[in-house]
Amino acid sequence: MARLAKEEARHAPQEERRRSREHDFEAPMMRSYRQLTAAFMDGACCQLINFVQRHLPDRTNPPAELDKYVARCRSLTRQEFYSKEPINGLKIEGNRLSWASPIESRFCENNIARARAFISNRGWSAPTVFFLHALMSASEIGYRRIAHRFNQNGWNAVLVYLPFHYARTPAGYVSGTLALTSELIRNAETIRQAVMETRQLLELFRSRGADRFGLIATSYGGWIGSLLLSLEEDFEFAALLQPLVDMEDAIWNSPAAAAIRSRLRQHLIEPGVSRPHAHLLSPFDQKPLVDPRRIHLLAGEFDEIVPVRTLERFAETWEVRNLEIVPQGHFGYVAMNRVLRRVKVLG
Repeated sequence: MARLAKEEARHAPQEERRRSREHDFEAPMMRSYRQLTAAFMDGACCQLINFVQRHLPDRTNPPAELDKYVARCRSLTRQEFYSKEPINGLKIEGNRLSWASPIESRFCENNIARARAFISNRGWSAPTVFFLHALMSASEIGYRRIAHRFNQNGWNAVLVYLPFHYARTPAGYVSGTLALTSELIRNAETIRQAVMETRQLLELFRSRGADRFGLIATSYGGWIGSLLLSLEEDFEFAALLQPLVDMEDAIWNSPAAAAIRSRLRQHLIEPGVSRPHAHLLSPFDQKPLVDPRRIHLLAGEFDEIVPVRTLERFAETWEVRNLEIVPQGHFGYVAMNRVLRRVKVLG
């Protein structure tokens, strides 16, 4: 161990975290173009998110109801809150998996957990990477292409359908809009549901012989993935792309949450409301079980939803050295391309 520590020290960067800024050498005009494009894309997406949120029924929990929920959860540990439950009612139809969710909501479509498993020629026991998608993700096309690349290299790939997304979207709603709203109790239970279901999938693949896992999680999926890393230790690598890790900041400062905080204030709910629940919901409040050297954290240089400074604090808290800053806003493809390139290098 001492020799390993010396080797790491000899090869370690001078900074505590490795930050890649290849784009610092870009021509000023190109950098300005990237920044302008990021601002336009992020602005348009935030406008869409807020527009949809404003047209949802107002089911904001009153302060007294929030207090009761927090009181019920105060004594729970993270392992208890996200307990491992056996899969019930598993169905495998082609590459589509479904089973009864361990958490029930008032929407029947969301009570069936779902995922797509892209199995390589090596079968279920092959190394398996899990994809946790972003909020309001509406298309699987990109993930199917990435899964094919993993399959060619002998890895299975699993796209987890997070609650209220894709086939789990209730009739009359847009994919993902109910996953994060001003109804804070449902937000918490939805996160709980997503983490528990992903743990069930891990157990399913373990039961079929898999013992090597990877994780690629983006934005909202990165929040779930961060919590998962504090509960599970079997990941060979984990890439968190601009993960939502600071809920107070995401609700009260993010341009994507303007409609949510407007409703919260109408119900006399002010900043700080999530802090009593942070020991269960905040990635900042518990260290990962996975070796931090296996975690690759990506931040968008022009991201205003999850600013670089937030992920720098997160990297310090988790002692993650691999923090890479890429030239994009919150919405873009540069971060994913960097991850795939890095995973290929790792073999």
